[in-house]
Amino acid sequence: MDEKTIDYEGNIITVSAEGLDEDIEIGDITITDAEPPEGDLVITARILEVEIKEVYPAEIVIENGLFKDAIPIITDDDSLLDLDYDGVLIPGFIDSHCHIESSKLSPSNFAKVALTHGTTSVVADPHEIANVLGIDGVRFMIEDGNKVPFDFYYGAPSCVPATPFESSGAIIDSKDVAELLSHDEIVALGEMMNFPGVLAEDEEVIAKIKAAHDFGKPIDGHAPLLSGDDLKKYISYGISTDHECSNFAEAAEKKRAGMKIMVREGSSAKDMDNLFDADERFNYIIEEEMRGNIIADSTDEAMAVPPFDFLVCDDVDARDLSKGHLNKLVKKAISMGINPKEAIAMATFNPAEHYGLNCGSIDPGKIANFVLVDDLKNLNISKVWVHGELVVDDGEVLFDVEAPEIINNFDLDEVKPSDFDATMEMGYVSSLMDETTNVFVIEAYDGELITGKLEESLLIKNKVIQPDIDKDIIKIAVINRYGGNNITNGFIKGFNIKKGAIATTVSHDSHNIVAIGTNSEEMADAVNLIRQHQGGLAVVCKEDGIQDILDLPIAGLMSDKDAEYVASKLVELFNLVRGLGCTLTSPFMTLSFMALLVIPAFKISDLGLFDFEKFDFIDLIHNI
Repeated sequence: MDEKTIDYEGNIITVSAEGLDEDIEIGDITITDAEPPEGDLVITARILEVEIKEVYPAEIVIENGLFKDAIPIITDDDSLLDLDYDGVLIPGFIDSHCHIESSKLSPSNFAKVALTHGTTSVVADPHEIANVLGIDGVRFMIEDGNKVPFDFYYGAPSCVPATPFESSGAIIDSKDVAELLSHDEIVALGEMMNFPGVLAEDEEVIAKIKAAHDFGKPIDGHAPLLSGDDLKKYISYGISTDHECSNFAEAAEKKRAGMKIMVREGSSAKDMDNLFDADERFNYIIEEEMRGNIIADSTDEAMAVPPFDFLVCDDVDARDLSKGHLNKLVKKAISMGINPKEAIAMATFNPAEHYGLNCGSIDPGKIANFVLVDDLKNLNISKVWVHGELVVDDGEVLFDVEAPEIINNFDLDEVKPSDFDATMEMGYVSSLMDETTNVFVIEAYDGELITGKLEESLLIKNKVIQPDIDKDIIKIAVINRYGGNNITNGFIKGFNIKKGAIATTVSHDSHNIVAIGTNSEEMADAVNLIRQHQGGLAVVCKEDGIQDILDLPIAGLMSDKDAEYVASKLVELFNLVRGLGCTLTSPFMTLSFMALLVIPAFKISDLGLFDFEKFDFIDLIHNI
């Protein structure tokens, strides 16, 4: 062969038998025969250029942890390729909205397991530990994460506490937020959950938003079911994302209003089925075409493009994380008809562009975080590189994690069974007979953070309101663990627990103790077991001789042990809870959201029962 011509993206290149006569510039790409400098890491393989959604063979040159060059190999005969690896190199995955604390792992131990699934970066909101320990908690997350080869980026917690209707362990004000935003690893203002404060133009809330604008950093949103003029006002402050969309219509309205939509699929909240529903997407495409917003050669082509922007986990525990991370979400999106290259972009290029991260693509100057997969459909991961260093090889992590520091905030007196009795006032009921009363009941739903508000008639015995196990109405309580010792009691439906009690210090967002049970005695035992360990997830059932706990000594949120231990312990506790009759997919994760007052519709804090629609406390007893 004397020479041949290659049409590369519309550029005609002539290649002689001796190779290229000179370097060829095509946009940002240089095609060359030059030998890489000594000391550079060079890999020859097929790569996914995620921005243009193309796969082609290339010579990758890495220097000082960055991609120095990605040089296309021009050939019309694949048999002539001499590749270092079969498969495809893709950018490392980026979880652009997660709470590491929900995994029950320290950042360093989180990284160790996430890397095996191809995740090399996260944008984490550390407001869980910040609600317990304030800025000291944020510093802990940064310092512990710096011990391992993984890129941790953070949002400055915007809502610590989330509302004034609960007791938290710390406060982060607008001055603290501004100080945090001055650091490079803080890339955004964390989710603005206090959207009533935004709408009311609360001075502190607006000051935090202004600080983010001053530093040129994006603002994450959190506005479940917000719509209409209120949504427009919320977005007008520059709030750019939302991860709380639980139905397609909500996500479409927010997308059209200018927000970037995060499709969430975590341990408890699973929204992908709704947000990628084929019928909803088809109708959306028709509507967008009528608006002149979609240009595609065919409906099939349009259906393969996701209507929304990012794939995120939000909250994922070690049990689920051990089975997969964003790789699972990408594969699920593909199974729902999303083009594989588009699905990968939702977890790589898109979040990197939004948060200004120097990663997310295999391009010169970008951080060399990348993954070797077998193909773009199965996404079986064999190797992972971080900053150009191989850190995972055939599933084996090539570094060790040192024991994390123990840091906590826990101050609770021993509790007694009577603390968990929901009692009637003397004047409400005759002392000579048992009666009934109408009470408000929280209704929990499997796989959702949103709850319902029910009204039920419950029996009173000796002035104590009784649960009704046959109707799946059991007791719930939130206990202040920061020295106040105040306890609020209520009732909940949806867990199907028939005996025993469970309790946890992972209780969004202030992380007081939340407990549920069929009786006050075992609820007290579960809370005292947590008190003994200064935090954790506990199960108690005297009938079955059960008293077990996953202790979480780091802020009452995270274990100091590795993912294997935590995942196995979570499975053990989950099986115990199933033995109590519980039918929920992730009972502890669902329980942890029952005190999250910024999610509709009915929740509970250590200060009282909370009605989201009124955004105020409500009496347990409904006096008709």
